[in-house]
Amino acid sequence: MTRLTVEPLGVSTEVPPEASLLEAALAAGIDLPRSCRNGTCRACRCRLVRGEVRYRVEWPGLSPDEREAGEVLPCVALPLSDVVIDAPAARRV
Repeated sequence: MTRLTVEPLGVSTEVPPEASLLEAALAAGIDLPRSCRNGTCRACRCRLVRGEVRYRVEWPGLSPDEREAGEVLPCVALPLSDVVIDAPAARRV
């Protein structure tokens, strides 16, 4: 199982197989900004600090430049390794 760490909260949780980063965060009581949950609204966009992800959708709502800059959409991102994201708007619930 992979692990998700949300900074700057410094909170981490395990990510069940086939769960998105957003789903794992919510299950662990970490509230991330969100709306559509299908990769189009970009409300959950944050920075991937470390790790690697793949997406549930063929082309999530990120430009090539945003992807290259390390942006990620947790609502449709599935971890391929342990992941650290920088999500300043995240909070514990």
